[in-house]
Amino acid sequence: MFERDSVNLNILKKRAFNLRWATVQEGVIPLTAADPDFPSAPEIAEAIIRFTKDRYLSYGPPAGLPEFKESVARYFAVKRLIPAVPEFIFPVDSAAFGIYLTCKAFLNPGDEAIIFDPVDFLFRYSIEAVDGIAVPFAIPPGPAPVDFERFEKLISNKTKLICLCNPLNPTGKVFTREELLKIAGLASKYNLVILSDEIWSDIVYSPHLYTSIASLNEEARNLTVTVTGYSKSYGLAGLRIGAVMAGNQVHYDRLFEVSLHGSTIHGANVLSQIAATTALNECDYWLNDFLCHLQQMRDLCDRELNSIHGFHCIPPEGCYVAFTNIRGTSKSSLEIYQLLLEKAKVAVVPGAKEWFGEGAEGYIRMSFATSEAILGEALHRVKSTINSL
Repeated sequence: MFERDSVNLNILKKRAFNLRWATVQEGVIPLTAADPDFPSAPEIAEAIIRFTKDRYLSYGPPAGLPEFKESVARYFAVKRLIPAVPEFIFPVDSAAFGIYLTCKAFLNPGDEAIIFDPVDFLFRYSIEAVDGIAVPFAIPPGPAPVDFERFEKLISNKTKLICLCNPLNPTGKVFTREELLKIAGLASKYNLVILSDEIWSDIVYSPHLYTSIASLNEEARNLTVTVTGYSKSYGLAGLRIGAVMAGNQVHYDRLFEVSLHGSTIHGANVLSQIAATTALNECDYWLNDFLCHLQQMRDLCDRELNSIHGFHCIPPEGCYVAFTNIRGTSKSSLEIYQLLLEKAKVAVVPGAKEWFGEGAEGYIRMSFATSEAILGEALHRVKSTINSL
């Protein structure tokens, strides 16, 4: 299922945009946007075909299809140990929109939100889009302890939101239960809303275990808005489907109101909800096989990247991206990015401020959600190019 011939490059070169195969020059291997190179599970396509054969493509319920809401609630209850109810869940057109929506719902102009550094740019973008102020908190790659004393010092009377990205893109850190208890404790102490982005939560490598912050206790759950999506786990990026779950009625009402789902201005399309429902109900086998493959690709990255002169990569605990320290090359992230693109014909994401924050300088990020043959060739090219400097 995840062998070399599972990747159809002819299709990817026509359809895989967002920095990937359809946007790079011929001969370049893109290890860029974190989107699988593999086709999704067949049950998903079959479900879409069954739904469309009657040719009635009407509006769905503004708050989401009942079967979608029920499948998401069941997922959170069974896999995340959260006593979720469908009434507090609604679909959105992406986890990215869920992040923006939460910022829009709980931040007024001038309010502050704490974000991690480095972290995906969508957090800062969403906060600033609603005229809030993003306050970065440095969390370095690897197992180093989180400095919660410094975390608390960042909280002011303007702070309204803690943005938790777990697992953390781009470093791959998976927060422990003890760390989450401390975050929840600070949120409770200062009456802050927790935005928990859990789009990567299915991608966690042994022996690490994933804990949802909303599963800790009722107090944490009441403060948490959980955002997730189905692009990372099931390859549904182009269908643009995610979910938002509130911990209480007040939060749900506020989120739903600002979402504009109550009108026809905005909403999640019906086919995407059918696809996500099928993924959650029928495709665990596909996800389990995908995770086994990713574990092997992670280990391959660990071996090869750490054999390259000037490179140091701490294996991610979650996510399928390798965040590699390249400071030993005496070159900047942008210089390494350009060198690899021009000489090795491999596209990576540079650790630039606009992508991940100031803490990403000196690093590059590579997605390894591809076949062993493609990844092996890319790593060989990178190794040959850097070691020849």
